[in-house]
Amino acid sequence: MAIAKITGQGLTSIAILVALLWTCLLSERAISSRARAVSAETVRAMRELRLRQRGTPAAAPLRPRPRPRRRDT
Repeated sequence: MAIAKITGQGLTSIAILVALLWTCLLSERAISSRARAVSAETVRAMRELRLRQRGTPAAAPLRPRPRPRRRDT
């Protein structure tokens, strides 16, 4: 004695909904991985800009000259 029967229309709707669920899950994974890649690229670009903007001195700084010693005469 069957308590409930699944009709052909119900089975079709279940199959469509399962396919839709899998499509959503796979597209969410693709979007997430793309977002991570874009985020990593942005961090790399920011690091490069920071290094490029850092000023480099035109010449090495000169060492201070040693003071001449006093001679006691």
